[in-house]
Amino acid sequence: MPEGSTIGALLAVATARMKQADVAETPRLDAILLLAHVSGLTADRIRIAPEAPVTPNVGAAFEMLLKRRLAREPVSKILGVREFWSLEFRTGRDVLDPRPDSETLVAGVLAAIPDRKAALRLVDFGTGSGCLLLSLLHELPNATGLGIDISPPALAIAQDNAARLGLSARATFRRGDWGQDSDGSFDILISNPPYIETGVVPQLEPEVTQYDPLLALDGGPDGLQAYRKLIPDLARLAAQNAFAALEVGMGQDVAVGQLMATAGFASVAVLPDLGGIGRVVTGRKSVQIP
Repeated sequence: MPEGSTIGALLAVATARMKQADVAETPRLDAILLLAHVSGLTADRIRIAPEAPVTPNVGAAFEMLLKRRLAREPVSKILGVREFWSLEFRTGRDVLDPRPDSETLVAGVLAAIPDRKAALRLVDFGTGSGCLLLSLLHELPNATGLGIDISPPALAIAQDNAARLGLSARATFRRGDWGQDSDGSFDILISNPPYIETGVVPQLEPEVTQYDPLLALDGGPDGLQAYRKLIPDLARLAAQNAFAALEVGMGQDVAVGQLMATAGFASVAVLPDLGGIGRVVTGRKSVQIP
């Protein structure tokens, strides 16, 4: 970095390099977030002070992170955190990054709960970072939750996120293969299972294929493998009048809705994400399910 470089000059060069490499939809924002991380400045401060000088040490640290971004590593993986539902979650290569579309599930569940102070029992299958379960517990002060995942490293991240958010007393996590070997009765049952077709996974962007776990992506030949395995257990574990919500991929809402209806869930509905795509399939156990 040249002597006397400023924030503005550094951001301009970094933005141009990312554009040239075609690695980011929001190259300037990515550069701001990386610079904020290494400089200790807020993103807002960086935006309003382009003339401020940058020390050589900060410039060198920024260059190291920029090279990682140019290698297609997502900003969230570089920083180790990702915002979801206005909360900050630790992330990493062992868990799927929390994504804005998944907030559709959180919003849908909350809209279905008449009394947010009720002592509800929640379960999240394939919990990953725990973002869905913990976001709901953050909004439901008397609820308790169980997060299940087959990956021990993912469970460690979820437990850490619970501690960071002050929710460890109400959130527990254990290793499991979807609903197998699970028992109990739950009022809210949620999951964001892998739903990408096996043949499509290699075609995804490097940010996904290289830095998200395959377990959280590959949904089998038609993308529905996890739903077929999980939904019968949802029915078995659902308390009377329980509410279930499953995130789905584009075009999968009808098939997943049929699976839920066949398992005995009533009032099956589809919730669209911000792009108008059917993103979450919900159902309620309003009748006795065998």
